[in-house]
Amino acid sequence: MRVIGLKHVASWRTVAAAVAAQVIVPAMGSAPAAAQSMTPMRGEVKSFNDRFAVRVFPGNPYKHRIRVEVRVYDEAFNEVAADVVPRETMIGAEDRRSVLVMVPFGAAKDRKIRVCAESVPFNSQSARMKTQVCGRFYAQRVQ
Repeated sequence: MRVIGLKHVASWRTVAAAVAAQVIVPAMGSAPAAAQSMTPMRGEVKSFNDRFAVRVFPGNPYKHRIRVEVRVYDEAFNEVAADVVPRETMIGAEDRRSVLVMVPFGAAKDRKIRVCAESVPFNSQSARMKTQVCGRFYAQRVQ
């Protein structure tokens, strides 16, 4: 029986770890990770009115339906009073929905907002995670 020195064992473990990394890591990376989406993620709007509109499309990449709520925030993530139609909607598996957002300018001549699609967990789910995907929009009132 041959006795291997400690130096050889350490190098053998290093080789085994490198081989495992070459086999396991590519296998893990071969399937793309699914993530909720929203298009467009940014945009500029010019409006002749006292309000402006943005149409967004929240998407569901999963094989099951999800419930999504759309909210509007300013640059500092303070909620903005806006009309969102529909504010909350169900999105089927691997589908997307059209959502119309109308935001008043108020006294401002221009406005920067974030439109966010936030998933609402179902009561029956054990994992109660809430995800948020936001798009940034700049609106300018034309007079």
